[in-house]
Amino acid sequence: MEAKFEELIEGFITNKIGISESFLSLPLAAALLQNIHRLNRDSRMEKAGIGNIAVKDKTQKIRGDKTCWIDSKTKNTAEMEFLDMIAQFTGHLNKTCFTGINSCEFHYALYEEGTGYIRHKDQFKNDYNRKYSMMTYLNENWVATDGGQLIIHNDDETTQEILPANQKAIFFQSDILEHEVAVANRQRMSVTGWLKRK
Repeated sequence: MEAKFEELIEGFITNKIGISESFLSLPLAAALLQNIHRLNRDSRMEKAGIGNIAVKDKTQKIRGDKTCWIDSKTKNTAEMEFLDMIAQFTGHLNKTCFTGINSCEFHYALYEEGTGYIRHKDQFKNDYNRKYSMMTYLNENWVATDGGQLIIHNDDETTQEILPANQKAIFFQSDILEHEVAVANRQRMSVTGWLKRK
């Protein structure tokens, strides 16, 4: 597991964005994918707003995903395994990089065909607790023509496009990198969240 953690950290240090192609095991990715399908079928995925609770705007047109938060006290086996991996990664990050991360929040995200998320940063203007963003993808057999790429905007105005392929994890600083989600041409699913310091 430490090799995957180091892969994310090394990529972050070198290129401002860490990428691990197989962060999630195939069985865990499949179980999380099954969860998101069940939540969507049961109408528990809600159209996302923007902003935190103090300034939330549910009428926004900036993002098109539906989300469902993962309870930190979940009894779902796959969610427990995922949150344990995140806890291990956070511990490794704190030990090796002295980041002081002490909490996290994650949700399922589902983009229906024809939706995306315009260019933005992940840190709120009235809350600076989010320090690192992390996405883990659940999309089997994803190819470039499926769209939905994560587009990273670098300081020099160059961009990096990342396919949201199954098992892949992405890690970057929440208040630094602007990014967007290109319009997806099929359902695009992930578990997305933030490592926080309160």
